[in-house]
Parts: sequence; structure tokens; C-alpha cells
Amino acid sequence: MALEDSAYKILSMSKSKPGKHGSAKARLELEDIFTGQKKSHVGTVTDSINVPIIEKGSAIITHMQGSEIHAMDNKTYETLILPQTSEFNLEPGGEIQWMEAMGRFRITRDH
Repeated sequence: MALEDSAYKILSMSKSKPGKHGSAKARLELEDIFTGQKKSHVGTVTDSINVPIIEKGSAIITHMQGSEIHAMDNKTYETLILPQTSEFNLEPGGEIQWMEAMGRFRITRDH
């Protein structure tokens, strides 16, 4: 789900019955796919939900510079600049899996 310039994964959803004045409401528990931050969103059940396009791929790390990782996509051979994460042990020449949504990148796995 796309909300406020970020992509979220829906963890749970609950609906309430319509009241005397108004339509039924839906409460969504969301998790940001980039930061892991959780939030809740309340809207009517007739609201439209925007779905972000998520691209995934693999790349080889060419070099690391400051807080950025420069990698070459294995399919298109274009250079990707990804934010460095302490979650993985990354080295130049290593292969990674990446994900992109709404102009933001994240490393999802190292090999």
C-alpha cells in the first residue's frame, strides 16, 4: 500500500459496522517496507488504495563509498546506488538482492 510517499505492507485489517451517520470504517495496521516502522491508518471501506510497483533484482557490489553501496545490476548492467545497511556483511565483489519502490532502494539479501 502506498501512503504518504512510502510503501507499506498490510499486517492486519479490521472493519467496523456503519453507524447512524456515516459509512463503515476500516483500520489497517501497516509496516514500512524500508524502515520497519509500524503505523495504523483508518479510512472508509470505499476509499481507494494505491498499490506501489515494487521491482526486485540482483546486483554485484562494485565499491562502497561512505554510506552508499555502488552495485551493477545483473540484468541491465546499470549502476545502482543503494543505502548501506549494517544488517548484512557486504564486501566489493559480493552479490546482493535489492528492492525498489517509489524511488527508494533497499538491500534485501546478500549471497
